[in-house]
Amino acid sequence: MKYDYLIVGAGLFGAIYAHEAVRRGKKVLVIDKRSHVGGNIYTKEVEGIQVHEYGAHIFHTSDQEVWDYVQQFAQFNRYTNSPVARYKDELYNLPFNMNTFSKMWGIKTPAEAKAIIEQQIREAGIEEPKNLEEQALSLVGKDIYEKLVKGYTEKQWGKRATELPSFIIRRLPVRFVYDNNYFNDKYQGIPIGGYTQMIEKMLEGAEVRLETDYFAQRKELEQEAEYIVFTGMIDEYYDYCYGELEYRSLRFETEVLDEENYQGNAVVNYTEYEVPYTRIIEHKHFEYGCQGGYGNTETTVNPKTVITREYPAAWSRGCEPYYPMNDEKNNALYQKYLALAEKETRVIFGGRLGMYRYYDMHQIVAEALKCVKKMMDRI
Repeated sequence: MKYDYLIVGAGLFGAIYAHEAVRRGKKVLVIDKRSHVGGNIYTKEVEGIQVHEYGAHIFHTSDQEVWDYVQQFAQFNRYTNSPVARYKDELYNLPFNMNTFSKMWGIKTPAEAKAIIEQQIREAGIEEPKNLEEQALSLVGKDIYEKLVKGYTEKQWGKRATELPSFIIRRLPVRFVYDNNYFNDKYQGIPIGGYTQMIEKMLEGAEVRLETDYFAQRKELEQEAEYIVFTGMIDEYYDYCYGELEYRSLRFETEVLDEENYQGNAVVNYTEYEVPYTRIIEHKHFEYGCQGGYGNTETTVNPKTVITREYPAAWSRGCEPYYPMNDEKNNALYQKYLALAEKETRVIFGGRLGMYRYYDMHQIVAEALKCVKKMMDRI
């Protein structure tokens, strides 16, 4: 066999595995059906702006080992994720914090905010939530739920909140401080120059073939390598023998605008159900020094901006799967596929699709390193 590893998918999981295998002297072939590396964290320069082609990706972690690991491949900026929510003509800060409550109710103190939320929870009178709507009402009350949770969640999942299981929302973080930092993690940022160059550094030393469909050349590809790392859909790998797992897809509309500053923030969520997209991303605000909107500064500001509207979409075969539908039915079906995977002696499944779990980037890094160690120790 020509290669020690065939890695299917040049996203974050596959790139880390490739790097670690090459570092250990292994011969590695990485394939991807897309025309670029990076998977869903791929960034592309448009009008001098790093555009997140598949939605906003902000790296965050409190794990020192994970943070130190990614620092090998890129220098990260000090971007802090502070999204804004728009409900009709009202604007609110996220996550739910004192800035949100002050705008919503005209109050100033944590005690006032707590009293309103607790009163609304009592008025809802829900002791055993039977669906997502009841769960949310029992956690944050009517106002926050109806303005900031209901419509956004229904768009994201493609179902009414009363039709969704309660366990989808295990908790809704409520902060009684004036702090718009979305993540609680110690480390946070975005690679200067985008994610693509970071992935390219991870893939150095491996052979990379793009626009290569694993399933179209499966027999030939598998004969070239001793082991396979598969980061696609686990049910597709097994030809849907137990049936299809469910996924959600996304659709993006990106445009270049002849203006310096469109919305004043990197991410604005649209929380009312009647607006078909969930958010608008203005990519230049992910980067320092070119955002615009700061008035008189010595920094040269890009006179153009790039925005992306993000639309949730139903998934069917042939569509791009972005995240799994981890409800009870699908998790039970995944266990059947997992039982097959655990019998494999030369195949490793990784990533959101291969492990059928909604992972953030820092979790993917940790899982990839764990899989590498487990495999390398075995062989």
